[in-house]
Amino acid sequence: MYFVANWKMYGNLSSLNTLNKVIKFSKSKAINKGRLIYCPPNTLISPLSKKFSNCQIAIGAQNCHENESYGPFTGFVNCKMLKNIGAQFVIVGHSENRKKGENDKLINLKIKSALKAKLKVIFCIGETLVEKRKKKTKSILSNQIKIGLKKVKNKSKIFIAYEPVWAIGTGIIPSSNDLIKTVQFIKSKFKKKFPKILYGGSVNPKNIKNLKEIDNIDGFLIGGASQNANKFIDIVKKTYS
Repeated sequence: MYFVANWKMYGNLSSLNTLNKVIKFSKSKAINKGRLIYCPPNTLISPLSKKFSNCQIAIGAQNCHENESYGPFTGFVNCKMLKNIGAQFVIVGHSENRKKGENDKLINLKIKSALKAKLKVIFCIGETLVEKRKKKTKSILSNQIKIGLKKVKNKSKIFIAYEPVWAIGTGIIPSSNDLIKTVQFIKSKFKKKFPKILYGGSVNPKNIKNLKEIDNIDGFLIGGASQNANKFIDIVKKTYS
């Protein structure tokens, strides 16, 4: 199972001291076969990479510019630069960025750029509450996958993170039956080997007992709860208890 900590726009250098517990935990048997991935703000990727150098915790970025090479793009960072400072993964297509104007065609360019830089991609997809109520979940997800992964050949480096927009930060999660069916639908979009499927959206220590019963998912993309070391460790422990 994969446990991806998306810190969003939180954290500073002093926050790194809170991760000593996580580092110790990552070396224990309690983690079972879980794989931990931290995606902090870009300002913390390099120091976090150094802090995790003696353990198996991987580092990811939260977004990237679509341009493969350097250029006049003030305030942006491309995948080559992220790779250079220690990132191994990058989150692409998060709903918070889609709300800011990222569309599927732009996300497609970012995915291609990330793969070219030899980064693994956590590709976020998900429907809004309005789309869900109109029963458009399948068509929305299908379109996001079709355009987002257009002409992407190396899908073995892609993780699909299903994050229903209506679940992010609300404390509400899909029913087990709905989640099983949705993940199965996502997998049906891939003719050959399935990509790893993660679930994200209000994952916390209280609901992980229900979420872990969904046997067709490969892990979780965790937002707010991942900013607290104890809660993050608790999520991992309860997944295997």
